Amino acid sequence: MTSIDKTLGFIRVTACDGGLVEELSALATAIVREHYDPIVGREQNDYMLEKFQSVGAIRDQISRGYEYYLVRNQDGDCGFIAFYKRLEALYLSKFYLAKQFRGLGYSHIMLDFLAKKAADMGVRRIELNVNRFNDAVLVYEKLGFRRIREEKNDIGHGYFMDDYVYALDLI
Repeated sequence: MTSIDKTLGFIRVTACDGGLVEELSALATAIVREHYDPIVGREQNDYMLEKFQSVGAIRDQISRGYEYYLVRNQDGDCGFIAFYKRLEALYLSKFYLAKQFRGLGYSHIMLDFLAKKAADMGVRRIELNVNRFNDAVLVYEKLGFRRIREEKNDIGHGYFMDDYVYALDLI
């Protein structure tokens, strides 16, 4: 039986590092397309990818205070995260793993990294939005998040994000 190396690296992506921004955008497109096309449909997902995960959108978000990190294991990129400080919480905007890396315990390692970042920001809570029909709600609940409300946000062009809002209070 082969053991899985759970060593992950977190590589910060800056707006001026064009190669990493392009790499992140391509990874995001692959993961988000595979995961969200069945949930929201290809047309809405194309719109959301352009609005939130294109090279220009990522650069703009970074310029507004988002921190983006590629998540790497010994074989290369396996996911990414993005967050920023919002009021008294770390707001987790992106938390994605490629399909072949799900179920290996990586989400726990990623959450530990985020908890350290929250502490560095002086906050004791992580909040996120997740599509109500996304099976990732089960992952967030397993990680200790609790649902605190529902939101429906207009993202333009007649599309809405129909979400649950989850929070994790850190010790």
